[in-house]
Amino acid sequence: MPQCADTVGVEEEFLLVDTASGRTTVRADAVLARVADTDLTKFHAELAGTQVEAATGPCTSVAALGDALRLARKTLSEAAAELGLGLLSRGTPPKPSKQPIVSRSNPRFRRVLDTYAGVVEHYEASGCHVHVGVPDRETGVRVLNHVRPWLPTLLALSANSPDRGYASWRMVQQSRFPGSGVAPEFATAAEYDAAVARLVACGTIVDTAQTFWLARLSPKLPTVEFRCADAAETVEDAVLQAALSRALVHTACQGDKLPPVRDDVCAAAVWTASRYGLDGPAVDPWHERRVPATALLERLVEHVTPALAGRGELDLVHELVQRRV
Repeated sequence: MPQCADTVGVEEEFLLVDTASGRTTVRADAVLARVADTDLTKFHAELAGTQVEAATGPCTSVAALGDALRLARKTLSEAAAELGLGLLSRGTPPKPSKQPIVSRSNPRFRRVLDTYAGVVEHYEASGCHVHVGVPDRETGVRVLNHVRPWLPTLLALSANSPDRGYASWRMVQQSRFPGSGVAPEFATAAEYDAAVARLVACGTIVDTAQTFWLARLSPKLPTVEFRCADAAETVEDAVLQAALSRALVHTACQGDKLPPVRDDVCAAAVWTASRYGLDGPAVDPWHERRVPATALLERLVEHVTPALAGRGELDLVHELVQRRV
């Protein structure tokens, strides 16, 4: 398999909260009007008018990535504060907006609302999406196959949206969309593209830029995109997701193959991760039984240790993992 690129970038979705009521508020346009893109970061609107996104450019070191994330958060926080708003980085809001949150003025957003109706009307879930560079789409598909079993563990590590007994209520909300969860295995990029086109033809996604898989080929960038994590509460949490995701990609690029795992067991692992996070059981996708979630996290770090050590990131990851457990 070709050598994977060194680059990693992160897209962070944030919620805008009225500081008086603590409720999310539809003020994204006003906040975005007060910020400007830089060489490090681009700022975007999201489907919900209560959310804004900051997307870093490609970074080769997690130190540079952390700097870009901190600056982006500072920029958005200051713009929000000028309007009497707070910036919340969490998978779901403690107090959702009572207003309609999806604008019908954007043609694509209108299509999404018309397609998913009540599922998306109040969908304010926020994620931390990690992009890792790959040399080509064929390599990207092989990487996707390799990382499938580890996506529930990345979700459990990130879970910070507790509600109704679930560690990640965001993932419960996301599971209502068709085709959510861990993607099936694909033999080639053409097979992957055909599967996406088939979902469009079936009317379950609005276009080829929209899939709900927890890891996918980016529709715009030469990257594998990890979409499993709840919005990171801290920059360090986002850096940890980025370091582990890139290490998984680099490990996959060494050509080692893991034993295959069943789609239904992957689905069980995602559900269990959303239910318990790191504070309970997880599903071992190879042995198809429950184990402590922290044991799978330890196994993940062990699996990618050579990749982390090769970049001088192993000690940092150990430190950040200990903060989470």
